[in-house]
Amino acid sequence: MMKRLRTLGACLATLASVPSAMAAAQCKGTIYLTFDTGSQSQAEFIARTLDKHHVKATFFLANERTVNGDYSLDPSWAPYWKARVAEGHAFGTHTFDHVYVLRDLPDGRMEMKPQFGADAGRKLAWTARQYCDELNRVAQRFTELTGARLDPFWRAPGGRLTPRLKAAGKACGYAHVGWSPAGFSGDELPSEKWQNRVLLMRALNGLKDGDIFVAHLGIWSRKDPWAPAVLDPLIAGLKTKGFCFATLRDHPDYGMRH
Repeated sequence: MMKRLRTLGACLATLASVPSAMAAAQCKGTIYLTFDTGSQSQAEFIARTLDKHHVKATFFLANERTVNGDYSLDPSWAPYWKARVAEGHAFGTHTFDHVYVLRDLPDGRMEMKPQFGADAGRKLAWTARQYCDELNRVAQRFTELTGARLDPFWRAPGGRLTPRLKAAGKACGYAHVGWSPAGFSGDELPSEKWQNRVLLMRALNGLKDGDIFVAHLGIWSRKDPWAPAVLDPLIAGLKTKGFCFATLRDHPDYGMRH
C-alpha cells in the first residue's frame, strides 16, 4: 500500500511540474521589470498588479518622501516591503538619500548632490568609501525592516554614472543596473505631451528578449499616473506575445552574482 502511495505521489508531482515546464518552453523571451521608489502613490497598485499576473520584479530602494508624508524606508513601510519579500521579488539599492552624481573631481573624489536627508540640495565631495557607505545604508535598513538581505544590485539615481562612481559601486560589491532603450517607461515625462496610450504602445512594440524595463512606484510631477493605465495591459500584452518575466537574479549578466 505504501509503495502504491509513493508511486501515486511521484506521478502527481510529475504532472504538477508539466504546466510550469510547458510555460518555460513556450517563452519567446524574458523581460525584466524593475521599479524605483518614488512618491509611492502607485506602490500598492503595482504590487497588486504584479501579484495578479504572477510576475516577479526587482525593486530599487531609496528613502524618498511619499504621498503619506513619511519616507519609503520608514518603519511604516515595513509591511509593504515584507510582503514583497514574501512574494519572491528582488531588491537593490538606489542610494539612501537618492544621491545624484554630478562629476568626478580632480582630487579623486566625486561631486554628489543628495535629494533627501540632512544634506538635501547641497553639493558634496565624496570618496568611494563614502559612496559605498551610502549604498549600504539601504542594505542595512532593508534588513532592519524585513529581516531579508538586499541583492547585490545598484542603480544610480537618474541612471547617471561617472567612471569613478561605477568603480566605487563595483568595489563595494554592487553591479550597476541601468535599463534598455525600449525599457524606459516614460513615467517621469509630462502626461500632457506623453500620453499613457503612447507609452504603452511604445513599450509593447519596442521591448525584446532580455530587455530591462524601468518605472517608478509613483511620480510627483506626472498628472495622469502611468501605472493604473499602462502596467496591467503592458504585462498582459507582453504575455500574449509570448514573453515571460523574471527578476534580475535570473538575468545572465547579474544572476551569477546572487
